[in-house]
Amino acid sequence: MPSHIAAIVKFLANTNVTVLHHPSYSPDLAPADYFLFPKLKFSLKWQHFQTVEEIQCVVTRELNNISKTAFLEGVKKLKEHANKCIDQGGMYFEE
Repeated sequence: MPSHIAAIVKFLANTNVTVLHHPSYSPDLAPADYFLFPKLKFSLKWQHFQTVEEIQCVVTRELNNISKTAFLEGVKKLKEHANKCIDQGGMYFEE
């Protein structure tokens, strides 16, 4: 189903949620891929885990350690990057 007609999108469109317009398929603009996963990968590098629960605990701790300021800065940079992609007609580019 196209994302723009999904029920949750229709619901959100009728609320006060801010909608960020972006190219229809742009995996490089996913917030998790853009700034959350790189932070996690850096902090978890070279660690080994014995159980899924241990992974969940460590990842939750690391996510909770991201300051509100750092999170908001990541969202701000994501928005700037998304606007560049929109201005380029959805073309991918490296920064």
